[in-house]
Amino acid sequence: MIDFGTSHHYGQKHEMYQAYGTPYYIAPEVLKGKYNEKCDMWSIGVILFIMLCGVPPFAGRGEDVILNKVRKGVWDFTQPIWEEISSEAKDLIKGLIEKDVDKRLSAIQALDHPWFIKKIHKT
Repeated sequence: MIDFGTSHHYGQKHEMYQAYGTPYYIAPEVLKGKYNEKCDMWSIGVILFIMLCGVPPFAGRGEDVILNKVRKGVWDFTQPIWEEISSEAKDLIKGLIEKDVDKRLSAIQALDHPWFIKKIHKT
């Protein structure tokens, strides 16, 4: 959370309607103005993507270009660095940066993902 002024506590099945966010991290459904807690999972996926490869999945010159790419929700693992990243990490990212909210991982599903399980058991 970066802005406590826009934070919100909500329960299951609660939808939100005000569009807040930063272009690189905002989920497509937030841009449409109707979203739930899974928008945060999208943002976490984008952050994980950036942490593993060093660039955002939706890059461009200017906000409009970035937001158009976010709306389309199309991204890939074509940079050479992804050859060195585990298939589990890529699978987790795919589940998080999933345009279809119903198919996107929840927080519990993400924490139960094999990538996290492997990381937890290594320590």
